[in-house]
Amino acid sequence: MLQPFHHCIMEAGTDEAGRGCLAGPVTAAAVILKEGFSNTLLNDSKQLSEQKRNLLRPIIEESALCYGVVHVSPAEIDEINILNASIKGMHLAIDQLTTIPEFISVDGNKFKPYKEITHACIIKGDGRYMNIAAASVLAKTYRDAYMEQIHEEYPMYNWKKNKGYPTKEHREAIKKYGVTKYHRTSFKLLPEQLKLAL
Repeated sequence: MLQPFHHCIMEAGTDEAGRGCLAGPVTAAAVILKEGFSNTLLNDSKQLSEQKRNLLRPIIEESALCYGVVHVSPAEIDEINILNASIKGMHLAIDQLTTIPEFISVDGNKFKPYKEITHACIIKGDGRYMNIAAASVLAKTYRDAYMEQIHEEYPMYNWKKNKGYPTKEHREAIKKYGVTKYHRTSFKLLPEQLKLAL
């Protein structure tokens, strides 16, 4: 059972999705849950089925005090690197919150201070605290929806299924069709044996 962080009432949880993908944005979310919020389904988004994540998304949106979700583009990821892009996304998601948090709980071990607000980095925090788990579900569902949308433009990569992750099928498609504007050119898109002539 996930715990409320209970550092203080106005506490934002933040997380991102899509960090290890070869294509598409990295998507970050920040959530402040109302005091007393509880949901037995809620967990780290990676532990939940797509069906459960999609079921939870409207519940989180309706029962959060406020939330923000931001996509950081592949071009920006290539320019500032994936770690900086993930942190920038989290900062931009916190910017969207209509209530200023008193504390920020961050999934993972890296973050840059946001304004003057105290934060804590919690490894595997999305499996421990409700507000981080809620942010992880929003980041994942918004990113998946985005990948399904751009799948229509480039169906040969099957992003609606692989969501831009480095699956064998995705890599084979890159080898066959080359790269798109949605691919992260700073990432190793193909293993050595599948070298691509760019």
